[in-house]
Amino acid sequence: MTGVCVFSFNSLRKVPATIYDIAKKAGVSIATVSRVFNNSANVSDKAKKKVLAVADEMGYHPQAFAQGLASRKSNTVMVVVPVISNYFFMEVLGGIQDKLSQQNYELSIFNISPNKDIQEQVEHVLKRRWAEGYLFISIHMEEEKWENLEKYNVPITLIDEYFQGFDSVSVDNAQGAYRATKHFLEQGYARVAMLSALESSKPIKDRLKGYKKALNEHEIPFDNTLVVKGDSMNRDGFTERAGYEAMIKMLEMNPMPEACLCASDIQAVGALKAMQDTGKKLPIIGYDDIELAEYMGLSTIRQPMRDMGFFATQNLLDRMNNSEKPISQTIYSPELTIRSSTSVNGV
Repeated sequence: MTGVCVFSFNSLRKVPATIYDIAKKAGVSIATVSRVFNNSANVSDKAKKKVLAVADEMGYHPQAFAQGLASRKSNTVMVVVPVISNYFFMEVLGGIQDKLSQQNYELSIFNISPNKDIQEQVEHVLKRRWAEGYLFISIHMEEEKWENLEKYNVPITLIDEYFQGFDSVSVDNAQGAYRATKHFLEQGYARVAMLSALESSKPIKDRLKGYKKALNEHEIPFDNTLVVKGDSMNRDGFTERAGYEAMIKMLEMNPMPEACLCASDIQAVGALKAMQDTGKKLPIIGYDDIELAEYMGLSTIRQPMRDMGFFATQNLLDRMNNSEKPISQTIYSPELTIRSSTSVNGV
């Protein structure tokens, strides 16, 4: 079973137990703890049971430790992520867990603080060598900052980001927004709005490109007033509240948009609530295809989030075992999934 330990930049909220902690609480020597974890025969059954019971109580995983001693490796994979209370990240983490559950590796999570310099926090993690390999989920930095991390010479795989120097797994966000917008335009809608989030966020930049491309192909001028975001910028505006606020603004427009592309499914949840509260409706398409979308009848652009986590972890493990392997860059093409929300009567 894969253990999970959560870290943050501000403080180590949960510090993993060490063999010193186990020895102290069990009332035995460090050498005894080491022999227990290495399945040595020179340990009494009583001592072994005591050590294993204390280890279990303290959330310690001796199998991973023992194999790490033998190989001089930490047997730990660390995920570096900006927000873990997000459906996208939780789905990706599910894929990571699926892969690591097949291996003898521990999983640690370092939560990036939105109020501190990202590169400083990332380097803070890498300098301390808390893990044998690192998965960066939706950590977006300029190319020169990624280049600076190469000096640490540790296995790194990026998820939802691209840099030529590291293995990566990502989705063509521009293509996803293009397909959603194109679908509406082909259905005869001309005033297609985009329910946005923080304009400087990389997903919004890419999805806005796809939105504009579809409009251009249909010879419809881009109208900046049809790109609307909420007032709440928690999690860069990728929240139910921000989606609700943005949709209220759209429904108050005169003339009102004819259809809407939402930058995420979770914003679409808030948008649907706004329509319900006002009694006004318009077709919408979300983005992500979180599990909730199917049960809400939400049409959406599907990102293979769990697959992204699984195969990124496979790439990382391959890199950890072979530092000379060619760099792997995987870019998924998102799919449009049509459900009832693209019909006004179905909302």
